[in-house]
Amino acid sequence: MNYLSPSMLSIDFGNIEENIKRVVSAGTDYIHVDVMDGMFVPNISFGPPVIDYVKKAAGDTPLDVHLMIEKPERYVDVFKKSGADMLTIHYESTDDVAAVVKQIKEAGMEVGVALKPATPVEVLADVIDELDMVLIMSVEPGFGGQSFMDIAYEKLAETKKLVEERKLNCKIEVDGGITLGNLKKVLDAGANVIVAGSAIFKNDIEKNIADFKEIMDADE
Repeated sequence: MNYLSPSMLSIDFGNIEENIKRVVSAGTDYIHVDVMDGMFVPNISFGPPVIDYVKKAAGDTPLDVHLMIEKPERYVDVFKKSGADMLTIHYESTDDVAAVVKQIKEAGMEVGVALKPATPVEVLADVIDELDMVLIMSVEPGFGGQSFMDIAYEKLAETKKLVEERKLNCKIEVDGGITLGNLKKVLDAGANVIVAGSAIFKNDIEKNIADFKEIMDADE
């Protein structure tokens, strides 16, 4: 099954609640919330109070929270209380990925690990068995609206191979520069959770989601 996770990074901040309700009504599977600390990436974005607000507006739609912060272990319980359903940390952001993965699972959330474009998939070998999701970044993390980096196709395929070889129930998410033009190719490469920002929130939200879903549903 394929899942859509519209990115809050591209939402109209003057109409956050309305736009969240629109993507929920249009049938999104998740809402993707990027948390940045200005240290791990050169940008600052949403914190726990915003996630709490988004959770209330989203209702039963799960929040897919992507932490682009240093030492995420400091904030696991905070984001659980704010309403995160899935918490994804960066492999590069902590000294002990396995320990943070365990901490997130014990807090009662699904857990993912994200890889920057330059980080090889093989670093996940010792931890992937414990993951609910792997996130392959197809842009340098930190800003929305960037162009897709082709290296992600190979990394998606490598991740899919690893998941299948180990017979894991682990989703494969891709984030960055996803458009209707490259959507089928990322699905074919192995992605089954699609993060899209500008391509969803620009112009007609409902039509954009319907167009994405049409391609995603046909690929299943």
